[in-house]
Amino acid sequence: MPQESAQPINPVTEDFTGSAPSRTAKRLFHATRPKFFPASVLPVIAGSAWGAWVAGQFDFYVFSLALLATVCVHAASNVLNDVGDEMIGTDRQNESRIYPYTGGSRFIQMGILTQSRMARLGVGLLLVAALAGLALFIEKGPVVLLFGLAGIALGVLYSLGPVKLSSVGLGETSVAAAFGVLPVTGAAWLQGATIDTALVLYSLPVSAWVAAILLINEVPDIEADGACGKNTLPVRLGLNGTSVLYFAIHVAAAAVVCLLAVQGELPLLAPLAPLALLVLAWRATNAIKTGIADRKSMTQAIEATLAIHTLGCLWLTGCALFTLWW
Repeated sequence: MPQESAQPINPVTEDFTGSAPSRTAKRLFHATRPKFFPASVLPVIAGSAWGAWVAGQFDFYVFSLALLATVCVHAASNVLNDVGDEMIGTDRQNESRIYPYTGGSRFIQMGILTQSRMARLGVGLLLVAALAGLALFIEKGPVVLLFGLAGIALGVLYSLGPVKLSSVGLGETSVAAAFGVLPVTGAAWLQGATIDTALVLYSLPVSAWVAAILLINEVPDIEADGACGKNTLPVRLGLNGTSVLYFAIHVAAAAVVCLLAVQGELPLLAPLAPLALLVLAWRATNAIKTGIADRKSMTQAIEATLAIHTLGCLWLTGCALFTLWW
């Protein structure tokens, strides 16, 4: 990977200037950090595939609404996280970030959008998610509220409120739930599946892979986060401890897929991809031990972690569809 993949460390302000509607839309869209949207899109797809297998049918309408609601909550949490980090000052003093992966969107710091505008954008996205949730409520009943309120609460409380989950070492767990267990089981339930032990187990690798994304993204931000009291797990554990936890997360994900295959819930070959992805995880683990001192390796490790999540979720989706069709 060329060295410039880690640069620039800020968005180019000139790329987002202009008052035309298209330029405004571009600013608002990129402020949500869309590079991370697969972390919310793929769990809904994987869960819907499981639900279609169990129910023997696929409801595109509820799938579309679930996808819209989940992505909007994700986008809102990204934007509000930028607001929260600006309030405590961590993004402003973060000189070790790897743009566009860590250190936030940088839109507030570069003057592309004001803090208040970002806050309004986050609230607006939550309102769109609420409208999609209302449509699902009308279609599927009050259980939808439990999924929706839990997702919104985790997205907001991650970086805002009296107890900022990201600052007390619970950010990774909340993200694992908000972008793993909740969307996978919720999407499967909307398609007609029962929320049982097998479905929850099916959601756990997705939770693990998305938690690993957040964990490794926090590594370059250790110094700035620690200075502002944002005590993420990497701040608490240090580089060596974080590397051990990171690899253990990936091993756990592969182990759960093996268990599902042994139980007959997934095809016997289902563990192949998660086990193969451990090679990428191991390389990323070694990069974490060095941290931001090797910017190129750290960038490659972050991108590898994103790839593990994408490939893993697509593989699980394929396994569920295989079971449905064959």
